[in-house]
Amino acid sequence: MPELGKYAAEVLSAYGVSLLLLAALVGLTLLRGRAARRALEEVEAEAGRRG
Repeated sequence: MPELGKYAAEVLSAYGVSLLLLAALVGLTLLRGRAARRALEEVEAEAGRRG
């Protein structure tokens, strides 16, 4: 790990916040993808029933 000097806390907290935001974005993307997949399956099932 590089020597960060007197700014170590700020730099590490910035890295931590960035990682948390990236994790939140990935999680949100996965949740929205699942919801979209479910909605698409419902629409396709309804279209299949109509013929």
